[in-house]
Amino acid sequence: MKKLTILMTALTLSFAAPAYAAEDSKPATAEQTISTGDVHVSVNGLVCDFCARALEKVFGKEEAVKGIDVNLDTKMITINFNKGQSLDNETITNLITDAGYNVEGIHRVE
Repeated sequence: MKKLTILMTALTLSFAAPAYAAEDSKPATAEQTISTGDVHVSVNGLVCDFCARALEKVFGKEEAVKGIDVNLDTKMITINFNKGQSLDNETITNLITDAGYNVEGIHRVE
């Protein structure tokens, strides 16, 4: 039991440190947060850097997606699309729920 506790603590710390460092290294600017055609999605279940990387991988496979920004503090992801492209709310919800997270809300910035 003691070994299991030590292992769980080590795993928790190994995931927590990179997530904290990654957020501090690039402060958000107004341009990153709001631009034409972005979609902001409130996601329940985002707790670590692994969560962010998993969603980046999922959305990285979509042709319409230029990139995403995951904010673990606010539990919000911002999806940036290639010019003239987008994904509908149902597709975004399906991608996120298939990755194991719950969508709380979707807000489109025009």
